[in-house]
Amino acid sequence: MKQYDYLVVGSGLFGATFAYRAKQAGKKCLVIDKRPHLGGNMFCEDIEGIHVHKYGPHIFHTSNKQVWDFMNSIVEFNRFTESPVAFYKGKAYNLPFNMNTFNQMWGTITPQAAREKIEEQRKEMAGKTPQNLEEQAISLVGRDIYEKLIKGYTEKQWGRKCTELPPFIIKRLPVRFVYDNNYFNDSYQGVPIGGYNKLMYGLLEGIECKTNTDFFENREYWEDIADKIVFTGKIDEFYDYRFGKLEYRTVRFETEVLDTPNYQGQVQINYTEAEIPYTRIIEHKHFEAFADDVYKNPKTVISREYSTEWKEGMEPYYPVNDDKNNVLAEKYRALGEKEENVVFGGRLAEYKYYDMAPIVEKVLNMEIV
Repeated sequence: MKQYDYLVVGSGLFGATFAYRAKQAGKKCLVIDKRPHLGGNMFCEDIEGIHVHKYGPHIFHTSNKQVWDFMNSIVEFNRFTESPVAFYKGKAYNLPFNMNTFNQMWGTITPQAAREKIEEQRKEMAGKTPQNLEEQAISLVGRDIYEKLIKGYTEKQWGRKCTELPPFIIKRLPVRFVYDNNYFNDSYQGVPIGGYNKLMYGLLEGIECKTNTDFFENREYWEDIADKIVFTGKIDEFYDYRFGKLEYRTVRFETEVLDTPNYQGQVQINYTEAEIPYTRIIEHKHFEAFADDVYKNPKTVISREYSTEWKEGMEPYYPVNDDKNNVLAEKYRALGEKEENVVFGGRLAEYKYYDMAPIVEKVLNMEIV
């Protein structure tokens, strides 16, 4: 008889939620993670009394009440609303593209006038099939919005010219003809009160966990310790890169403590011009401190975010959504589907971009036996 019912490789949201549900089902789990901390990319570091999202900003949002209620049963969420701002050559624009953006861009004040402006600019692509991301963006929102708010940011994010990126990366762009800066359309959104560590430790409470533990350094031992494995790492690594290596994008952060209570008045400001090397600045205290509460702490913490090509030793963040990688990923997924005692889950194990809520929904709907 094996020592555990499940070995969970990786303590991120998929792994932690699975382990929680398995424990509820009476199963014995061991969670291992190669990092020195639990929580995966949702880990927060406490700096100057501020919960710093160490691996980039996380805002939980969903329209699924079951998912929202489940998360709030672990820890209560606050009322944080994502409403980022874009800076382009010294001017601020609201995101997502809405009536505030169009007024800032063209001075239009009615939905009709904004529609007409966009339609006029879209004519540039009339009758043409977009061959790349640039043409796709212009066909959706016109040249002004593309040049100022999409082009530079996207090229920094992907490390490639928009003319070299496939059009399907932006199948659609949200355009709202209302004065509404709420980035998400979901019914519920927020951040855990007390930070994401409170959520992750809540999910993993009472479950045996080991950090600084790499599955691949002693694979035979770990494969023999449990009846089943829940694997959340890179699926190509699990199969020893049998078909070749999948590609990823990664990000690096320059985090700085500032002697001011309020640096930018906003969690997230995107820098959309190509000349500025970082894609955005995150000011972490705004996730949990609202209005005048911001001034209770005389210091603030900001992170400048740089997008870069992934190399060995870096944290892989985003799958590269192109034909070559998708074909390769499908080969690995086909291998994974044949496994009887291995469950693959999450961004890296499925080579798929996930927001947080769909991951939780997926685990809540799984049958754990």
